[in-house]
Amino acid sequence: MHDNHLSRHAQQVLTVSQGKPHLHGPGADPSIARSWLRCLEDYHLDPALTMAPTVLEHGRVLESRERLQQVLQIAGNEMSSLHQQLSGAGHAVLLTDARGVILNCVTAPAERKIFERAGLWLGADWSEACEGTNGIGTCLVERQALTIHQDEHFRGRHTGLTCSASPVFDPHGELLAVLDVSSARHDVSRQSQFHTMALVNLSAKMIESCYFLRCFDNQWLLRFHLQAESVGLFSEGLLAFDGEGRISAVNQSALNLLGHIRGGLLGKPVEAFFDCSLDELLGRASANASASWPLRTRDGRHLFALLRGESRKPAPIMPTPVVAKPQPLAGICLGDATLQADFRKALRVFERDVPLLINGETGSGKEAFAKAVHHASQRASKAFVALNCAAIPESLIESELFGYRGGSFTGARKDGMRGKLQQADGGTLFLDEIGDMPLALQTRLLRVLEDRQVVPIGGEPEAVNVRIISATHRNLLDRVTDGSFREDLYYRLNGLEVALPALRERSDKSQLLDFLLAEEAGGEAIVIDESARQALLAFNWPGNVRQLRNVLRTLAALCDDGRVGLEDLPAMIRQAQPPLALKSVESEHPLEDAERLALLNALEQTRWHMTHTAEQLGVSRNTLYRKLRKHGIARTA
Repeated sequence: MHDNHLSRHAQQVLTVSQGKPHLHGPGADPSIARSWLRCLEDYHLDPALTMAPTVLEHGRVLESRERLQQVLQIAGNEMSSLHQQLSGAGHAVLLTDARGVILNCVTAPAERKIFERAGLWLGADWSEACEGTNGIGTCLVERQALTIHQDEHFRGRHTGLTCSASPVFDPHGELLAVLDVSSARHDVSRQSQFHTMALVNLSAKMIESCYFLRCFDNQWLLRFHLQAESVGLFSEGLLAFDGEGRISAVNQSALNLLGHIRGGLLGKPVEAFFDCSLDELLGRASANASASWPLRTRDGRHLFALLRGESRKPAPIMPTPVVAKPQPLAGICLGDATLQADFRKALRVFERDVPLLINGETGSGKEAFAKAVHHASQRASKAFVALNCAAIPESLIESELFGYRGGSFTGARKDGMRGKLQQADGGTLFLDEIGDMPLALQTRLLRVLEDRQVVPIGGEPEAVNVRIISATHRNLLDRVTDGSFREDLYYRLNGLEVALPALRERSDKSQLLDFLLAEEAGGEAIVIDESARQALLAFNWPGNVRQLRNVLRTLAALCDDGRVGLEDLPAMIRQAQPPLALKSVESEHPLEDAERLALLNALEQTRWHMTHTAEQLGVSRNTLYRKLRKHGIARTA
């Protein structure tokens, strides 16, 4: 049966390549037909070949990850958020480099093997030249967001996949990476990918903008848009210029807003394009720019802008700011009295070089707490380096943590690589999900903590001055008991244990809601109606602060009139019964609660299309309706 499918698919590909009319199926799409022709004529690939994808050597994967280290750091949280927005099940969120090599993958641990069998390995080369028509490789060639659905893949072995990919460009317009969501489920329709594609594209733009801002942290950065309320959002124009006013980089939105091509801007004086002098422009600069003001281009376009950088002098000629935005807030909300007391204790012991162990449910804000401790300490000016022990494959985590000397193994870089411990020298190393660190590395980490020396792979001991903050959502004592975590390391890391409360337990939920909304709105004034606010505060939030942030980010992105009503909230929140939201942490009916949330989540994904919801859940429509009646779920908006 499998061979027959491969044969039929190969024949379909060859039919299109011979120029025969193909009115139905994937070959009817001109872009797919073009890609298939490239695969046959340029790459000489065989659509029926079943060999696994090419996987790069360990050293070359490490080199690629180091080269894109900043991008991986920025993308990490965005990928986790995207995976959660897609409700996780059946999806893998991937990030590749500009060659199509997979450098990071976020998926449910139970589904990892499914995607590995499909060839989605860390280090696998999914360029079009290697794997034919696919989301990643074809996105690299076309340089635009696209979906490749099942039979649209060139190779027959990939027709079980549906992939939605979006390019990530660097500040100079060069391809930097590809963000991709792949599903191995056979019941995924092409129509269902419209929502997925929109989320992937949004996340890619967020990564792109954050990377631009980080790249030009030491230059003046002009942010502008046609609407004042859109300055600070991902659709804004970004333009960086140096101390002489020469333009260093622009993003695509800036080019669109100014009506110029990239080559016509780079290296030119910024005042050649805006109706003000450089001194006037710099007079409006602020290190924490938070107010937009009218700015006109030389050809008469009216924009709103803000300028990040150190102000040189006041500029009375410039108009008075018309949009006031709140000053940027710190990276953590500490309105909860218990949380505030824990933070003060944590900071005191951290300043005495006592290791911190932060415990809390997934999404409760462990990394944000650790960063806040670091930035409030005397080490604030030094590096804060994070390593997620659960997100990096066991084969790479040793090199990531300890680094390696050049030539120490096949494929290693000639000049070697500094590990996270060396990068954090003088600062703080945050070890997230420490409970998932392999036993062999636990022994080496313990030795580093005791000797204050790190030994890179193939290298000599190097002294390091690092303070450690660890975090886990697991019970480490249970893992000590079952032998998967060293007891001596546990007591070495647990100088002070801080238990972060789940969102449902926090007394500052209302304050936290405003705090996160202000961050996600980027300065835009957004008001939440009282009914919507109460629904958000009453919800149980199984994904904690991370889930709340994701919901608020989506609401801010979709908000057109500066107002969020109850009808704008996801169905899962609108339909949550008050008794469920007010239950204690230990629910009386956890299985029924989980089933109800799963139903609401599926309904939200399919926009209440009952047939698609039933297919997604793997039940009949009659069963679906019976379960909806059982849980009292009915569409109200």
